[in-house]
Amino acid sequence: MARSRIAWIALTTALLITGACSSDPSAAPSSSTAPTGTSVPTGAPVEFSQHLGDWVLPGRDYDNSRATTDSSINAGNVSQLDVAWTAPLAGSLSTVPLIVGDTIYVQDGAGEIAALNRANGKERWKTEPYGSMIGPYGVAVANGRVFAVHGTTGVVAVNADDGKELWVRKLTRTPTEGIDIQPTVIGDLVLVSTVPIGTGIYTGGDRGVIHALDVATGDVRWKFDTVKSANLWGNPAVNSGGGAWYPPAIDTERGAVYWGIANPAPFPGTPEFPNGSSRPGPNLYSDSAVNLDVKNGKLRWYHQVHPHDLFDRDLVHTMIAHDGDDDIVIATGKGAVVVGLDPEKGTALWRTKVGVHKNDELPSLTGPTEVAPGTFGGVLTPPATADGVVYVATVNAPVTLKPNETAYFGAEFGQQDGEIVAIDATTGAIVWHTTVPGDPLGATAVVNDLVFTALFDGQLVALERTTGKIVWTTKTAGPINGWMAVAGNELIVPVGGANPAAVVAYRLP
Repeated sequence: MARSRIAWIALTTALLITGACSSDPSAAPSSSTAPTGTSVPTGAPVEFSQHLGDWVLPGRDYDNSRATTDSSINAGNVSQLDVAWTAPLAGSLSTVPLIVGDTIYVQDGAGEIAALNRANGKERWKTEPYGSMIGPYGVAVANGRVFAVHGTTGVVAVNADDGKELWVRKLTRTPTEGIDIQPTVIGDLVLVSTVPIGTGIYTGGDRGVIHALDVATGDVRWKFDTVKSANLWGNPAVNSGGGAWYPPAIDTERGAVYWGIANPAPFPGTPEFPNGSSRPGPNLYSDSAVNLDVKNGKLRWYHQVHPHDLFDRDLVHTMIAHDGDDDIVIATGKGAVVVGLDPEKGTALWRTKVGVHKNDELPSLTGPTEVAPGTFGGVLTPPATADGVVYVATVNAPVTLKPNETAYFGAEFGQQDGEIVAIDATTGAIVWHTTVPGDPLGATAVVNDLVFTALFDGQLVALERTTGKIVWTTKTAGPINGWMAVAGNELIVPVGGANPAAVVAYRLP
């Protein structure tokens, strides 16, 4: 998955920590308890039940909804948000911080894990830098432990109270594979995936494998190979692919975990094998949503959205939307195609394109061709959903591709304005779409009657949820390609391109 790899890489340069500062150390966040009757999913960590109004899971909940109604922020007061504190960190921040009670947990691009005082941003503890990463990385917090990526090779668990290391588990099979995902925990399992990018980029023979680890020991409980081919689609010396970059959606009632799987490589091709001819066929399970049994990792169904992908389409985001009693599995990624899937069968209920499309359905290229979305375009960062509507942030960045050259380093940002698009989760119909003045690399988040996003140039943007009208913007200290968490009266924003990178708390007065 080349994704916006270069943008992520550009933000991972290590920066010296200069010490946290607070505009008002005495200003504490408001309480963020959930309404009475909020249910706790089976297998959720104790921190989730203790802090129901907080942002304890990477997607806020196992649906990956990135939505909250337990915040006091709304369209009537969003203009009053102001910086409460700034906490500098060592590396970039292509991740979402987690809000757990009075502490914020985050991992930066240098591999440091930090626990910050939620009231003032002061550091409670931090670990050593476990190694530079591209992103998205990040932490999971569960039952007194914090789990994160360990360099480019595995997973580390530390004590949530003091950061003391508990165990490390190496998962990569070759020197060039990597791991670069924010873990998530369900029951006694830590869910992660390797990818074919580590110390190398799409080296022949590398493949992504999903792992479920024991929370107490790090032992592998089950794993699932995301490449449905023992010989990597016929040419292991050249081909690579698969893996997952983002936490899956988890259906605790069905015992199902829905993963989005990344692209095959090389792409578009090489001089010897133009147009992906080294890997004939659909290249399963690349660019697919896969449903695994959470207990044992067995495949229940898959749905491939981009067969024999030539353009780095990465179907990496999954979520569960709800419309009344109906559940719809949502999958999307860099192809800027959003699909609604039946959770029981995996069959397509609808398929909707967002953003700018040009030549992106060509089965092959005959020469230099402009393709949109480009290899750094489409839905790069996580969507959100609430009340039967899906909200995606779309980057419009075309790129010129050739049939016999690899394009692992993608297109340039800043070519065209991006879009925030609202989609009916039941029908796939576009409810509204709004142009935003830049590249929305900050995902989306639903907060009451608002949809938030962040642009790569450092702008925070709030839109009315029903109409898409922009109602508030503010400028941060640097580029953003991480995604915010929200709880109580606070927005917690990772500003990875600031100098130094920093977690910034915006708070209502």
